[in-house]
Amino acid sequence: MSDITTTDYNDFFLDFEQRASGEVKKDEKSEDKKFVLLKVLVILLASALLLEGIIYTFVLPLFNRPAVIYSGLSSVTKEQLAQKLSPLSSSTWSSFNIEKAVTLVSEISCVESVSIDKQFPDKIYIKIKERTPVARSIVSIDGASKSIQIDENGVLFSLQSDAYLGDSSVPLVSGIPLENLKDGMRLPAKYRPLMDQISSIRKLPQKYFAAISEIQVLPKEYGNFELAIYPVSTRARVLTDRSLNEDALKYMMVVLDVVNSIEPDAQEIDLRYGSVSYRRR
Repeated sequence: MSDITTTDYNDFFLDFEQRASGEVKKDEKSEDKKFVLLKVLVILLASALLLEGIIYTFVLPLFNRPAVIYSGLSSVTKEQLAQKLSPLSSSTWSSFNIEKAVTLVSEISCVESVSIDKQFPDKIYIKIKERTPVARSIVSIDGASKSIQIDENGVLFSLQSDAYLGDSSVPLVSGIPLENLKDGMRLPAKYRPLMDQISSIRKLPQKYFAAISEIQVLPKEYGNFELAIYPVSTRARVLTDRSLNEDALKYMMVVLDVVNSIEPDAQEIDLRYGSVSYRRR
């Protein structure tokens, strides 16, 4: 008869279940460790990709040449601006000197103002405001005649474009001593009010300067000056004082009609000193 009792069988099965349960727990722990390792690996890879994206998107552009975007250009060209900004051509976005760039661009005579903004991470916006000519004149440089424009503040500047050459609202002004003046310089103070007067007349709906071929400045003693106006419709010139406004031009047109009906060969009409006189050829 066997000596194995029921208790022994119970102990045997209990021990087997415990061993089996232990192995299951070991397998579960092993699976958990693998999952954790996989999770860590995925997080590390994702972090590396994110870090690489940040570096290529935000960091590297800071140390590369920036993209320069211009606006407000009319007669000034991108090539002209790029040439002016050539001392900064090797600058990165982070090292780009806005103050120096403004100074360089402002050296272009037809640029009235410039604003420069840096936009993270690699954009530089340059906005130009160009001067508007209210008059033009002719200067002699190195024996050659050159057309030069004048804005309402009396600043002389050159335009690369011929857009204003055929504009009849921009009158030709002669007689102003410009021999020692260069691009970007201002007219002597006594001639600046004339530019302001011309600017005001140009803003009127009537195109008065379309009927005038030239305005000549006639310097006088003691620093004063008068004007000689050459209308398109007659060969006579009109002498007037330095006050140029709409009423004076209207009065001049009326006098021209009257004088031409009386004396078609009049060479000069004098409106100075509050009276009207004319001289034949």
